[in-house]
Amino acid sequence: MDKRYTALTLQQQLELRRKAVDDVLAHPEWTLGEAVTHLKKSMRLTTVELAKLAGVSFRTLQDIEGERSEGTVQTMNRIFGVLGLKLGVVRAEAASGQHHAVP
Repeated sequence: MDKRYTALTLQQQLELRRKAVDDVLAHPEWTLGEAVTHLKKSMRLTTVELAKLAGVSFRTLQDIEGERSEGTVQTMNRIFGVLGLKLGVVRAEAASGQHHAVP
């Protein structure tokens, strides 16, 4: 945890995690970099800390956050896996909540 913050109880950490995940799910328009940055900041982690937890290099995480790379599916799953999330693919109709009739 970033040393600029005071230590949190386990319950507070779980609540931050829950809110961070809810925020990302509520904003499908965010890029992967924006989502990762939000999760990192919400969880009060530094880039070094998140990279270590996810098992990816600092530079890789920095490039994803800086939108210089979108990362591989495997890399994104490692990062999102820290919070129990997984990158997935859904049909466009399911993602938008709308169903389109095919003529």
